[in-house]
Amino acid sequence: MTTVQAGSFLTLHYRLCGPQGEIINTFGDKPATLSMGTGQLAPGIEERLLGMQEGSHATIDIPAGVAYGERSADMVQWVARKLLDQLGDPQENYSVGDVVQFPTPDGLSSYAGAVQQVRTAAADAEGAVLFDFNHPLAGQPVTFEVQLIGVL
Repeated sequence: MTTVQAGSFLTLHYRLCGPQGEIINTFGDKPATLSMGTGQLAPGIEERLLGMQEGSHATIDIPAGVAYGERSADMVQWVARKLLDQLGDPQENYSVGDVVQFPTPDGLSSYAGAVQQVRTAAADAEGAVLFDFNHPLAGQPVTFEVQLIGVL
């Protein structure tokens, strides 16, 4: 029987749940096709899939901070409105909870930050937006249910 290894291509159904409940669930729809080691799944989840056999069905409880890493205070940063205007639409209005995509320095990819606070321009300071660039599940326990349909 085929087992999951680094670089395997997987066809699977999966359900990911965090402390607030279900985040994604493919069991009621078409199965997903993923490639191990490409960032499609968090490293802490991939690690638990290694060695699983094709046809297995498992529910895996992953402790806080393991699946998506620990939360980092360094990943919560103020971004000047002037820079946001250069990167996007100067007319954009940001609200707490918005998720904003930023280009990587090489322009080949992007990353996201969630708006935590908006500081409007005042006489003594320019406007800025506080973003949390941590993964939303960083520092939290997750439950990952998987049914491995195929392993290549």
